[in-house]
Amino acid sequence: MYVSQEYTSASLVPYVNWLYFFHAWGLRTRFSGVADLHCCPACRTQWIDHFPEADRSEAAEAVRLYDEAMRWLHREGASLTAKAKFALLPARSCEDDVWVLLEEGKTEKRLPLLRQQRPDAADGLCHCLADFVSPQGGGENPRTESEKFIGLFATAVTALPTTDEADPFRRMLCQTLCDRLAEAAAEYLHLEVRRHLWGYAPQECLPAAALFAEDYRGLRPAVGYPSLPDLSFNFVLDEILDMASIGIRLTEHGMMQPHAAVSGLMLSHAEARHFAVGRIGEDQLADYAARRGLPESTLRKYLSRHLNCRVPHTTHRD
Repeated sequence: MYVSQEYTSASLVPYVNWLYFFHAWGLRTRFSGVADLHCCPACRTQWIDHFPEADRSEAAEAVRLYDEAMRWLHREGASLTAKAKFALLPARSCEDDVWVLLEEGKTEKRLPLLRQQRPDAADGLCHCLADFVSPQGGGENPRTESEKFIGLFATAVTALPTTDEADPFRRMLCQTLCDRLAEAAAEYLHLEVRRHLWGYAPQECLPAAALFAEDYRGLRPAVGYPSLPDLSFNFVLDEILDMASIGIRLTEHGMMQPHAAVSGLMLSHAEARHFAVGRIGEDQLADYAARRGLPESTLRKYLSRHLNCRVPHTTHRD
């Protein structure tokens, strides 16, 4: 199943995680609570005054920045739309790979993934995202049936408003808000996927704070996340999703243009969680390159920050 969606900026504002907006501006994340306030001046003043005196100037700056952001969204950003592409495909796992069945000709395509090479501190296992997809012949009960599928997605805000290049504040405001809207589109798309498109959590009803805390079943690891660190994985996703159909172009390094774009996987497994692949060994680089069908020298460029030749290659969780 392939689905294309388009969202207005107004529909996405409730799904904007303001914590990351303020982080991008160098403000401490505690001040993201301004987004939860009533807009009246008395509420703002009371909120500022509850901080220690040394923090009140930063709290006041957060109020001014948030108000400016909301004005921008209601004016320059009012005509913005975010586009999304989603594919729900039958899948099976085999060690560190997920194999998906494409609709065109019912052919299989390999999604090569990376595994932790040091046991995770939380449970002592070496995790890979493939662990959260059922192996061929996996369980038959309703809870595991959804794990025989995997979701692939991309979202982007492509038609950015014209900004005054001589005004760095307006330029940064535009970019950081478009980045947040692209992330909000991924959040809202994932909500639709869980409730309807994939439908493994049809009764889910969570407030925005619970969505941001990922208190739902499943996982949405994005390319560039610690569990999916290889930016060149975007080329694998693009072969299936056709990102150009929603206005995304990939650079030679796997970066998405425009910058306000997100891509990744969606998993329904009840125990799926984030983890960091961390350092990998030269032997895992060679194994990963073979599974990708690319020269080691090519993937070395993408994974140079993650290489550690002293780490032995693990192919199983334990």
